[in-house]
Amino acid sequence: MVAAAGSALIDALGDDVDRLLRAEPEVREDRPDSVHAMRVATRRLRSLLRSYRRLLEPGPVGEIRDELRWLAALLGTARDAEVRADRFEALLADVPDAEGAAAQRRTIRRLVRTERVHYSAAHRVLLRELDAPRYAQLVETLRELRRRPPLRRRRAEAEATRAFGSVLRNDFRELSGLVGDEVALRANPAVTAAQRIEHLHDIRKSAKRLRYSAEAAARVLGDPATELAERAKNLQTVLGDHRDAIEAMETIRTTAARTRTADTSPFDRIYQSEADAARKALEQYAPATEFIRLRYDSL
Repeated sequence: MVAAAGSALIDALGDDVDRLLRAEPEVREDRPDSVHAMRVATRRLRSLLRSYRRLLEPGPVGEIRDELRWLAALLGTARDAEVRADRFEALLADVPDAEGAAAQRRTIRRLVRTERVHYSAAHRVLLRELDAPRYAQLVETLRELRRRPPLRRRRAEAEATRAFGSVLRNDFRELSGLVGDEVALRANPAVTAAQRIEHLHDIRKSAKRLRYSAEAAARVLGDPATELAERAKNLQTVLGDHRDAIEAMETIRTTAARTRTADTSPFDRIYQSEADAARKALEQYAPATEFIRLRYDSL
């Protein structure tokens, strides 16, 4: 029996609703990586509702996506601080245990403490919002999404293989276009480094969207979707590493500007370490985009 697109999509969405709800109690207990897990589930849901939007009624889905954006922002504030704290803490292992490096170690510990404080503050805000009516309503809306999904009947009754394949081809074309634009931007001397960085961030988001839509399609389309998801995930990871280093550099720059000491050399060394990390991540960018040249005719 050929699976219908609507039921296959609701199964995929249901998996992510379960992921979100399983992560919530762990977030409340502040367990390791719990904020990350809930954030990923939230982003996956929002991404799937965007990629597979033609199977769903636009009104209700738009409202759900708006609420998921709100939740993702709350989770993101905490998670970003957590990532920066972990990055800075990892830098301590590379600092020699010598008297001349004492200032650098103190500076790194200061950065770690600051980001831990930011995380704690963001986590308190998150817990307050999880206890508020808005989040309770979102949970009920997501459960209702599974019970009575707002499907467009005619499109939802189409074969899942055709509908899911169309979604993957659309997401693939979007990513391919952004990657092609990046080549042109790199060759244009009028484009600033900041503009290119933001475009790389757009590519990362597009790769993430393709990854999630392909993972959702794996049970329908099999190995080709799984392979596409893995390649998109690799590109997302490469550009995620680059973005994390860039944001760490900005934090270091801002903190150094606010310091009262005239000697900012410890900050300079840490900044250079993150600049090196950003450069190394970009060295993996071109190989990670090689799959864009494939056509994926089997989808």
